[in-house]
Amino acid sequence: MLSEAITGAIWRLGADSERVAIGGISMGGFGALDLARIAPGRFCAVGGHSPALYRTAGKTAQGAFDDAADFGRHNLFAAARARRLYRIPVWLDVGADDPFRHPVAEFARLLRARGVDVTFHVWPGAHEYFYWRAHLPAYLRFYAIALRSCR
Repeated sequence: MLSEAITGAIWRLGADSERVAIGGISMGGFGALDLARIAPGRFCAVGGHSPALYRTAGKTAQGAFDDAADFGRHNLFAAARARRLYRIPVWLDVGADDPFRHPVAEFARLLRARGVDVTFHVWPGAHEYFYWRAHLPAYLRFYAIALRSCR
């Protein structure tokens, strides 16, 4: 993702490689949060929209991680407890009826306790297309504001 997909998208779009935000929905939201953890300083902002966050390896969906060791290498909760993960604005949102509601709320609390700038919303809805589509304008506003003030 970091060396090929994002770099390729920047090149194809003629975007400013110094002002990049990353975000995703569900497992993509987890991936965006994890990439921002792995590559500090690479992004201006990160967003997780109903991110698939798991507290333990035993609670993950089948196929989400290769095995418990893989989960351990990407355990955002453990990383957030150990240190400040992000020095960029973070957006987290989740539907009130989403099965990830409580883990996402807990993750937002962990980040805030470490001084991370977190915008967190629980809105009506579930883990579904209609929820994300309804909030797309808010997501884009967050990224636009973050990119304007970046570097």
